[in-house]
Amino acid sequence: MARQSAALTQEGLAEALDVDVTTVQGWESGRRPLSAVSAGEFLRLCGRLSRLGAPAATGRHLREAIEADQVLSVGITTGARWVEPDRHPLAASVHRWTITNLILWPILGRMPRHLHQFRPQVPRRGPTPVQPSLSAEERTRFHAHLFTIAERAQRDDEALLRRQAVYLLGFDGRPEAVDWLRTEWHRAGQSRPADGDIAGLLEARSASVALAVAGDSSHLYDFVDHMTDQSDEVANLNYWAYWIGELSDEQTDDAFMLSADTRSWTGVKLLHHLLERLGPASPQRPLNICTLHALIASRPALLTERPAVRSLCGLALDRLASTADLSRTERNQLAGLQYAVRISER
Repeated sequence: MARQSAALTQEGLAEALDVDVTTVQGWESGRRPLSAVSAGEFLRLCGRLSRLGAPAATGRHLREAIEADQVLSVGITTGARWVEPDRHPLAASVHRWTITNLILWPILGRMPRHLHQFRPQVPRRGPTPVQPSLSAEERTRFHAHLFTIAERAQRDDEALLRRQAVYLLGFDGRPEAVDWLRTEWHRAGQSRPADGDIAGLLEARSASVALAVAGDSSHLYDFVDHMTDQSDEVANLNYWAYWIGELSDEQTDDAFMLSADTRSWTGVKLLHHLLERLGPASPQRPLNICTLHALIASRPALLTERPAVRSLCGLALDRLASTADLSRTERNQLAGLQYAVRISER
């Protein structure tokens, strides 16, 4: 995609890099995985692609794609076998939405939105794939691996590995996966986690969000109703800020969600992200409304100092208010948000 966005053929890129065209073909087909090239060669490739006309962020996107490939590869290769956290890519760092969507691309068949900047400038030639794909057997092995990780990872130092596996299970789609997630919710989410128990909070969050993705949003309402403590709101806001990239530092565990200073990020990007996800059909709508409510309460300047954003927010809230199936908690939070918009106009 980067090569095509730079209006280069495989032969043209090979010439620019002074490599054989079969090398470029190997990178693009997967026969020569980029994860196997030397660090220096990889950096040279990233920089050269951008200088030739590909987006400036090409290197970052390729690094994330390699990480997503590693998650898929480990899952498919090992299947239902256990992999220790110190060797598992799902335990290496807290994932952002960009990496997660790359992992899910061959499973869901939807190109991640952040890759839309790669606009092809040359026609595709021959039977080249338009997206990464997995065979039925590869999907089965990957989902079996996620089940193994989710069931066996129980120690404190395995919390990140387990949480990220549980979230991905929400996209499995099979009835047995949904049943397992309901069992997980009853274990982790029925009671409110103790103050400061970030692992317990995120286990309940992951189970309820995964169930919502799988088509059952009922437990997400329960999770939102349990999330009443200020520390829970801080952790939730920091999670979202990291997820979409407002918190720029990479994290290797979830502890930062309780300790990070929420004033270190502006909230502008998060506000737009949430407003785009307030539709009545959004499976995560209860959590999105709750998060938006906490965000505006902690940062009223997002509305008072940005008239255009305030207008956009008002329109999104008015559309949502016409939805008949909002819960009482959603309606209360929505009313509070609409009041905040009116106050900010004075």
